[in-house]
Amino acid sequence: MSLNSTAFSHPPYFLLIGIPGLEKEQFWIAFPFCIMYVIAVLGNMTLLLIIKAEPSLHEPMYLFLAMLAFTDLVLSTSTLPKMLGIFWLGSGEIGFLSCLAQLFFIHTFSSVESGVLMAMALDRYIAICHPLRHSSILSVPVVVALGSLVLVRGVLLVSPFCFLLHRMPFCQQHVISHSYCEHMAVVKLACGDTRVNVIYGLFVAFIVTGSDMILIIVSYTMILRVVMRLPSTEARLKAFSTCASHISVILAFYVPALFTFLTHRFGQSIPPHIHIMVANLYLLVPPMLNPIVYGVKTKNLWDRVV
Repeated sequence: MSLNSTAFSHPPYFLLIGIPGLEKEQFWIAFPFCIMYVIAVLGNMTLLLIIKAEPSLHEPMYLFLAMLAFTDLVLSTSTLPKMLGIFWLGSGEIGFLSCLAQLFFIHTFSSVESGVLMAMALDRYIAICHPLRHSSILSVPVVVALGSLVLVRGVLLVSPFCFLLHRMPFCQQHVISHSYCEHMAVVKLACGDTRVNVIYGLFVAFIVTGSDMILIIVSYTMILRVVMRLPSTEARLKAFSTCASHISVILAFYVPALFTFLTHRFGQSIPPHIHIMVANLYLLVPPMLNPIVYGVKTKNLWDRVV
């Protein structure tokens, strides 16, 4: 392959423009984003350190929480430093391979986060509906195996995104109307036939999000049936309170994820700045919220902090 055809196939870099339509406001938008990132990093690092240091917390619920904290750190750190560079310094250039690497980490760990939330819902279901069998069903090796499977699933399903994009010709177009390298935003710049990329993207979204959401909904439906049968009002309220905090975390992740996914494919009438703002918050709000919600709601963790 000649040098010219290689340059034609792969631009040396892409240019991330940040939030389309809000280029002048980006400088100020970066401040709340930065604060959210700092809270996410400090909160999740604190969770990991407490769970690691305290042997009594080495049980399924807290091990899943540690997985969630690690995933949130990877998700937010793979996007925020570069995003702040775009907003504050105007450094939107990102190398072709760096863009594919960022895309890989974002989509792999979004898939992992979805899987961990599903595993946490199953943990709550077993703890509430089969409390006597909880420790035998969800032993530490089973929890580690579940976490490993969720990670392997993400890597195996997302890797083809990168291979497919690496083989695509990109012509002269290299401006990405986004704050980070998101799969469909990069696919739109390709000048070859992108049907395989689009169909495979839909397949992965339905396999991951679809299966995880179905299991989460089934788990919480079964939990609520058991909770409604509890004899005391106090016990019901306590169980509802625990479930409500978990459901709020789940909604904070899935609602913007589905909005972003559907907007890329069907939401041409939605202004680009709204779409990109939601896509940015999708990678910021859950990592910030998770340690706050779980830290405050989980007495054992809170006791270690105070």
